[in-house]
Amino acid sequence: REAEIRNTILAQVLDQAARARLSNLALVKPDKAKAVENYLIQMARFGQLAGKVSEQGLIEILEKVSQQTEKKTTVKFNRRKVLDSDEDDY
Repeated sequence: REAEIRNTILAQVLDQAARARLSNLALVKPDKAKAVENYLIQMARFGQLAGKVSEQGLIEILEKVSQQTEKKTTVKFNRRKVLDSDEDDY
């Protein structure tokens, strides 16, 4: 039931090309597609969308969501001391 409501809202706010792009994204990255869908539904509920969102508008929304959910990767090197003394060579 909830999926039907989501699909109905998305069909109303997205044009055909944007809808196709979003469905392609859902095949590759379902979590990101879900975040974009939630963002679009929230904007539609608060009346922040003027007309249907085009494919270019969806790309801009995807970039915003990507920036918000961007993960920072850190690499930590754990160096171990090796018991290799140069004093033994002399």
